[in-house]
Amino acid sequence: MPEGKNHFEVANFDFHRQKTYLLYLVPDRPLIHQEAQLTKPAMKYHWRALFFTLSLAGLSYAQDSAVIVHIDSIPPQGILLDRGWKFHAGDDTAWAKPEYDERTWQTINPALDIHDSLPQIPKSGGICWFRLHLWTDSSIKRQLALVIYQSGASEIFLNGIRIAELGLLSSDPTVIKAYDPDGKPVLLPSNNGCAQVIAVRYALQPGISYTSFSGDGNPGLRVRLNTRENSMEQYYQQYSSGLSVLEIFRGGVFFILAILHLAFYLFYPSQKANLYFFMFALFMCASQIIGVRMIVHDVANKFYYFNLGPDLLTFSYVFMLTALYILLAKTRGWYFWSLTALIIIAIFLNVCTYGLGRLITIVFVPWLISLEIARIAYQSTRSKKRGGWILLGGAIGFLVFSLAYMIAVVLGIYTVVIFSNFTILYLGFNFANLSIPVATSIYLGLDFAFTNRSLTQKLSEVEILSRKSILQEQEKQQILATQNETLERQVQERTTALSNSLKDLSETQAQLIQSEKMASLGELTAGIAHEIQNPLNFINNFSEVNTELVEEAELELKNGNPGGVENALKMIKANQDKITQHGKRADGIVKGMLLHSRTGAGEKILADINALVDECLKLSYHNMRAKDKSFDVQIFTDFDQSIGKFQFVPQDMVRVLVNLLNNAFYAVAERKKIESDGYIPCVSVATTKEVDLVTITVKDNGSGIPQRIIDKIFQPFFTTKPAGQGTGLGLSLSYDIIKAHGGEIEVDSTEGEGSKFIIQLSSNNA
Repeated sequence: MPEGKNHFEVANFDFHRQKTYLLYLVPDRPLIHQEAQLTKPAMKYHWRALFFTLSLAGLSYAQDSAVIVHIDSIPPQGILLDRGWKFHAGDDTAWAKPEYDERTWQTINPALDIHDSLPQIPKSGGICWFRLHLWTDSSIKRQLALVIYQSGASEIFLNGIRIAELGLLSSDPTVIKAYDPDGKPVLLPSNNGCAQVIAVRYALQPGISYTSFSGDGNPGLRVRLNTRENSMEQYYQQYSSGLSVLEIFRGGVFFILAILHLAFYLFYPSQKANLYFFMFALFMCASQIIGVRMIVHDVANKFYYFNLGPDLLTFSYVFMLTALYILLAKTRGWYFWSLTALIIIAIFLNVCTYGLGRLITIVFVPWLISLEIARIAYQSTRSKKRGGWILLGGAIGFLVFSLAYMIAVVLGIYTVVIFSNFTILYLGFNFANLSIPVATSIYLGLDFAFTNRSLTQKLSEVEILSRKSILQEQEKQQILATQNETLERQVQERTTALSNSLKDLSETQAQLIQSEKMASLGELTAGIAHEIQNPLNFINNFSEVNTELVEEAELELKNGNPGGVENALKMIKANQDKITQHGKRADGIVKGMLLHSRTGAGEKILADINALVDECLKLSYHNMRAKDKSFDVQIFTDFDQSIGKFQFVPQDMVRVLVNLLNNAFYAVAERKKIESDGYIPCVSVATTKEVDLVTITVKDNGSGIPQRIIDKIFQPFFTTKPAGQGTGLGLSLSYDIIKAHGGEIEVDSTEGEGSKFIIQLSSNNA
């Protein structure tokens, strides 16, 4: 047996053929199966395996053969247990017992990839078992450990005793939680050179995806036997390997490049290439940070974690290529968009396929990108574009270093350590990934330096011109100083004239506002006259009746008829009450007119808003009727009686209400002139109260206000009425009055359907 290959053997004794087979393990390689040559060095292991097999004859005599893995020494890297395993689907706790006979079970290598090499293992969450017979030589004095990588959940049994639970197993597939210890050692009892049975209860978590980007693949169950010291040291050191150091180094480089080119862009925003290179470096930095070997135990999350880094790296190429196209003034044609589409397809395939996206991401995309960069850089070099050779050198560097580590992989020398923990593969991959970004960054830095030098030269020229301009400016200042004195005097004269004009304008505006009030009062005169005529007629009529009743009472008194006198006096008294009532009605109308015509700022008093709205509605309606005898309108009122009295300035509120009602009646009258058939003019007035907010609504179904001018209707002197029919101050005054009350006035109008004015006042506003 060759030296260095005797770490363990699998003894397979066939009782019918009387022949012994030995399986020797070469570390990190498949087991070598050969018929044992019974030479003296081999005879020792032959008889040792034969003795162990015979010692288990009680368990194996009924079967054709029994397989036992024998280990007599442990190399530093440990022994991969990928042969001798038996597999059976189902679940029975008796299968963990060492005396159970599993030789009818299926032979399996559980260390293979779970995605496409182990169809025996149920993918829907069904439980299965693995068993392995193991004999460790008593010459191995150190405590042993199992180093496990897996893609499912498991329970590890040694001689029927559970020694580890990795993940969550259950007969309910929805409860299963796959867990990868990622090489964390499971310690075994002290070795005493006896036979041991490893049984593994195992299940896959259903519904999860696997990715080929996973650093150690997706083994079903990969078990490596090693000493406790070696396994612990390897577990803690595997995440500080040369690859991790280089990933951290690349992440730091790209972070510095990102900050540098962001600063370049902020200093010189017109150079968009710096912005795109900043985005490229940022994405690359993120991909390198994710690529640092962090422990991911949750198998369900490995798919997202190990896909994210390559996806970010691949997508970053779009930004780098865009930056180079801008730098070299190239048009992004079909090749650029084809590469962009390929990158997007690669990212999509990384999610939807197991290996195809990896091939495109790792091989095709970087090579095609580098070839395109080499092409455009070569064209720029030939056209004598400054710095084009730098980009060409970066592209060539990528191709050379990529080719170097690919040749190393083909020749099998990729694990050769150049220095420290850095292998040919790690260094070649690192230099290949940094060649183009570093070259591009150098090019951008030089471009920035050239631009800065050009700006410095221009700044120097500007300073010379500035000094000349200052001398010219001083001469002009002397001329301007004289002119400024003249202008100052003229400005002062003009300012005085403008102040006088402004004062005259303010007085004129005040007069116009008062004229508007008086005009409004004049318009109400006809309505008030009509309104006051009714109570006066009642007073006159009842006065005449009372005169007749007095004469009748005198006649009855002469005739000695006291009953007749009494009846006449009662009727006189009733008529007198009517006279008093209508007299007060006339007095109220006169007071309302006085309120409307009063000038100056009024005081807030407790008043009934419902009564005031009703009074103004009657005045405005009779005013419209006085102007147009044919005017007819349907009036709807809805007064909230819960409002009661609250403080406001009655005469100001009369002006607002009369103005809004006049406008409403005018709007429906104008629409009636246009649409005489089928149109019924309607005006509605309503009051409501919600908590402390009183709302007055005046609505009409007139022609409405066009949306293009609705924002202007509260401006002074703006009117929609024809010339001579309005001053444009009504709504402006109404707006000011409501604002002075601390309220709001809004308009909601639809052209062709009508308008609605909404007044909101606080009933607590003192």
